[in-house]
Amino acid sequence: MLWRLRTGVSAAILLLAVTGQMQAAQAQKVDVTGAWDVTITKPDGSVSGLAILSQDGTKITGMMGAAVTDMFPVEGTWDGDRLTILARPRKGRTTAFAKCELTGTRERMTGTIDTDKGTVEFIRKQRQD
Repeated sequence: MLWRLRTGVSAAILLLAVTGQMQAAQAQKVDVTGAWDVTITKPDGSVSGLAILSQDGTKITGMMGAAVTDMFPVEGTWDGDRLTILARPRKGRTTAFAKCELTGTRERMTGTIDTDKGTVEFIRKQRQD
């Protein structure tokens, strides 16, 4: 009887460990490193731009802007299946958002800006080899 209980507990612990490793691996599957076409939609219209992001574990850094010549720094985190990006505009500059939160895949992410002020869509740019 005691042997069966130990075997059952051991199996449950093993199952939890494997499940945890699989979830961690899935959470890290999406690597946002690269260039993205960005569309921000607010009640007064839409703007398009570009994001160039780098990912190191859960830490995200990069640049965003309306054009390559007009970009501002961003930083953020990858947590589970959610990407949070914070704008860090240079002094005297403004940005379309202070914070955006996205979910998605390796090719497309969607979410909101400043909680409820609009939506944002990131579509991965295809590499030109």
